[in-house]
Amino acid sequence: MQDRTVNKTILQLSGITPVSFVDGPGLRYVIFTQGCFHKCPYCHNPDSWAVNAGKEFHVREIIRMIKKHKKNIQGVTFSGGEPFLQAKELSEIAEAVHQIGLDVVTYTGFTYEQLIEKNDTDINLLLFSSDILIDGKYIHELRSNSLQFRGSSNQRVINLSETLKNNEIVLWN
Repeated sequence: MQDRTVNKTILQLSGITPVSFVDGPGLRYVIFTQGCFHKCPYCHNPDSWAVNAGKEFHVREIIRMIKKHKKNIQGVTFSGGEPFLQAKELSEIAEAVHQIGLDVVTYTGFTYEQLIEKNDTDINLLLFSSDILIDGKYIHELRSNSLQFRGSSNQRVINLSETLKNNEIVLWN
């Protein structure tokens, strides 16, 4: 296993919500990344678009904060901004999250297919470290309050372990 020197890895975040019940199954610790190029009209987090805004956090610091809440949560959610702009750092957190018995949900404005096409090592690490992927840009015209964990009907809730195993999209129930 390669040494990732997590003590030097820094993330740019727009915020953290220690307990949420709308960002994935069960109670969740939500990390909102800073930086997004999608800039979807009517975005829920437009303050997260600027890449150089927000606050810097060390990966190790975030892992410590998650461990303090592990008894009260089912997992960790990476939201944004666009989490895949900081895929390497988030994959390090996801690995630690799995080691303490929690699951990982990752939101993205990209589709699963677009992420796979990039054939990027860091992106693949985050994909393989996520249990559920909620993909696709938010499209206001497709908005629905009845959708679980997402804002517009074009977005999918993907069971990543089954998708990777079957080599085809498997939706999460």
